[in-house]
This record gives sequence, structure tokens and C-alpha cells, in this order.
Amino acid sequence: MPHTRSAEKNLRKSTKRRAKNRTVKRNIKDELKSFTATLGGTVEAAKLEMVKAVKQLDKAAAKKVIHPNLAARKKSQIVRAFNSKFVKPKA
Repeated sequence: MPHTRSAEKNLRKSTKRRAKNRTVKRNIKDELKSFTATLGGTVEAAKLEMVKAVKQLDKAAAKKVIHPNLAARKKSQIVRAFNSKFVKPKA
């Protein structure tokens, strides 16, 4: 337990921040799962889910909830999966 007033305040702040960060990370994971699920469906649905997932990753990286390199890596994986499924390679 904290001994000083400032330590008590820091504990309150860190608890709130942790809860918010966990929510954002959970939302990102949910978006990635819904994107993967729509890869078996139509192009339009998959593209819509891809845009949503990329937006979530960008927002989280901008607010330093996740590392920017993690966001870039996940976005690259998402786009690569989309392209391999729906975009025909040029001959």
C-alpha cells in the first residue's frame, strides 16, 4: 500500500490507465479476430474490417498504448493477408 499522498494518487492514476489500456488492447484483438473471420467472406466485408482494424491500431499507437512498431507490423500482416486472399498477382 502507498505511504504518501502522492503515491496514493499515482496508484489511482495507474489503475485508471491500466483499465483504459486493457480495454483498448482488447478492442484491437477483437477487431483482428473479426477481420480474420471475414477473410472467408466477400471482398467488401473484409476490406471494411481491414480499415477498422488499421484505424484501431493507428489510434492505439498514436496514444502510446501499443508500440508504433507493433502497430506497423500488425498492419502489414493484415494487408498481406488481405492481398493474398483477394488480390490476384500480376503475371
